[in-house]
Amino acid sequence: MAFPKNFLWGGATAANQYEGGFNEDGKGLACADLITNGTHSTPRKITEYIEDNYLYPSHEATDFYHHYKEDIRLFAECGFKAFRFSINWTRIYPLGIEAEPNEKGLQFYDEVIEELSQYQIEPVVTIAHFDIPAYLSEKYDGWSSRELIDLYVKYCSTIFTRYKGKVKYWLTFNEINTATLNIGNFLSLGIHTGACDFINQPEDLQKRYCALHHQFVASAKAVELGHSIDENFQIGCMISYMPRYPYTCKPEDVLLAKQEENMHSKFCGDVQVKGEYPYYAWNYFEKNGIQIDITEEDKQILAKGCVDFYAFSYYLTLCCSHDKSVDKNGHSMIGGSGVNNPYLEQSKWNMMIDPVGLRIALNDLYDRYQIPLMIVENGIGAHDNLEENGEIHDPYRIEYLRKHIEQMEKAIEDGVDLIGYTIWGCVDLVSASTGEMAKRYGIIHVDKYDDGTGDLQRRKKDSFYWYKNVIASNGLELS
Repeated sequence: MAFPKNFLWGGATAANQYEGGFNEDGKGLACADLITNGTHSTPRKITEYIEDNYLYPSHEATDFYHHYKEDIRLFAECGFKAFRFSINWTRIYPLGIEAEPNEKGLQFYDEVIEELSQYQIEPVVTIAHFDIPAYLSEKYDGWSSRELIDLYVKYCSTIFTRYKGKVKYWLTFNEINTATLNIGNFLSLGIHTGACDFINQPEDLQKRYCALHHQFVASAKAVELGHSIDENFQIGCMISYMPRYPYTCKPEDVLLAKQEENMHSKFCGDVQVKGEYPYYAWNYFEKNGIQIDITEEDKQILAKGCVDFYAFSYYLTLCCSHDKSVDKNGHSMIGGSGVNNPYLEQSKWNMMIDPVGLRIALNDLYDRYQIPLMIVENGIGAHDNLEENGEIHDPYRIEYLRKHIEQMEKAIEDGVDLIGYTIWGCVDLVSASTGEMAKRYGIIHVDKYDDGTGDLQRRKKDSFYWYKNVIASNGLELS
């Protein structure tokens, strides 16, 4: 048996894609609430304010706010050992600057955590998952201002103290390395872009990397603070991990793949695990005219606030070619020099499906960091067909998850310390990249559609029953 007895099988969600109730019980406006829906071919839009002629999918999402008991009951039926969710910053501090938190917001998460506890489901809480208060974006230009460090730490102090003894696992920032991409300006950093295309935002590399530095400092401060509040807290980073392969064995392709993987997938983990900036980042900054205001105090904070475990999302690998004549694969949101890998299948949303790549990633990460690893997002977005009898047959999802779990098992046999696996979108939710409902990830179907219609009824897909057997057998039953 490769998987340890206490392995954390479960599912993962995010408040801005799942929770809904965007203006209820004192919740403030988040940056995510200003991003419209879109499609695979039509980018989402960022608006300055809520406009009547647009649909903003985060406003209702799939309404965990009013269905949390039902959903957690379904998670328990499936056998979840862990549930990763995010606390919405604007539900606790609506503007981000208040002296006192919103008690109704805290009470909601009290109830969610208590409901999980009744079923012995371990909460894994993301502190900030792309839900920066819109007021902080407008007033301070988001994380480009150091002002946000103390505001974030105050927010952390509030929830650490409130849920001490009830939550063990925390993630400081979701996919913090999204800030190394253009889309991270508003999505991850809350930089005030004005109305614009979600995929092609106004760019200022200097501002973006300074803002990311402020998140590093805030994360490190949160780690040290959390440990002082509860020595049992396990506080991790969360990285969007996308390994790069060279398209050919030409040395130029190998070098390019390594350079792109370093700055997108390795950089943030190196800072948060090792407590200092890596040499290649300084080289990148110099070549791109970027100057980061890193004080001696910042360096000490980063060194003291190293994370306890490394959490990451894994969806795909990328292939890099230095040859500009080679056709790129259209991953404009990801950027870089990605081309299609001829040895891999591709999803309908142009995502390269690479289960073996997960084993490679696990081995690389454990070799690099030597701390426990947790996969907190993995899954496939697909069109699901709701039959007249209410059944949803999704063998493609089962096959995707099976192949990735098989590679996880092999990585554990390799010696990797993998402590948990939470599938992304265990219940249908809004796609972060396209704002669609049609791109479904869940093992639980929600009756909600791209035009905002639907009665929000929950239905179990075939993958629900399959995953239930996987968990019950601790990974032995994958057929």
